[in-house]
Amino acid sequence: MDLNLSGKCVVVTGATANIGRAIALDFAAEGARLVLVGRDEEAGARVSALALERGARDALFVKADMLDPLAPSLILEAAAQFGAVDVLVNNVGGNVGGGFFASSDPATWQGDLDITLMTTVRMTHAVLPAMIARHAGRIVNLGSTAGTAGDYMLAMYSAAKSAVHGFTRVLAKEVGQHGITVNGVAPFGTLSTDPEAFSKGSRFHPDSGFFQTAFAGSTPDDAARRMRKGALERPIARPEEVSAAVVFLASDRAAFITGQILHVDGGALL
Repeated sequence: MDLNLSGKCVVVTGATANIGRAIALDFAAEGARLVLVGRDEEAGARVSALALERGARDALFVKADMLDPLAPSLILEAAAQFGAVDVLVNNVGGNVGGGFFASSDPATWQGDLDITLMTTVRMTHAVLPAMIARHAGRIVNLGSTAGTAGDYMLAMYSAAKSAVHGFTRVLAKEVGQHGITVNGVAPFGTLSTDPEAFSKGSRFHPDSGFFQTAFAGSTPDDAARRMRKGALERPIARPEEVSAAVVFLASDRAAFITGQILHVDGGALL
């Protein structure tokens, strides 16, 4: 299937680990020109090299922290050498902690909104003027089943992902008249089995200890409530299963699809 992505300039945020890494490598296989954004230069170099091996026409790593409001300008400045941005994948997101909302610290609430919603909003705002001027563009936002059904002990993260879904739908209504599509991909749990698939900044890196800290004090019953039983035997998605949906939605084959949230969840929401 020809997705007509060869030579297209594709920006992927959070491209050095797990889902973002898989997205970058799938676009590479389509011959795209890649702008890979992350905080870990070592992991960025690995992904860039792999992307070129997989067939990317170009691969450029941009070290940037998407929490920095100036990051989008830095990224677009770097991307300019490949021409206009054809595809933006807003992959950065996550939670700063976990636990029951009733006992949460209000000082932490903004963190989930910043990393999940505001990184998406700012980067999208930066690329839109040029896309509108060219009457062309694809934007794919990474949502989550948490944004549809809510994740237990993750109230603010779920709220932030729900906002990403809402933002996706409204933006699709606004920019469709300019030839731009905006869609979302919403996975449930996704985890690579490749030990090199995690940058130092990833929550899933073996050395991060993030989940032990985030849910410290939670019981086995709490952990069970955070999981969802899907229709399939395997409860966790592979990154490549999520990235395939992203690449399709960014392609010409999906030109008549916009404002949609595609769940890649093994039937967990059934």
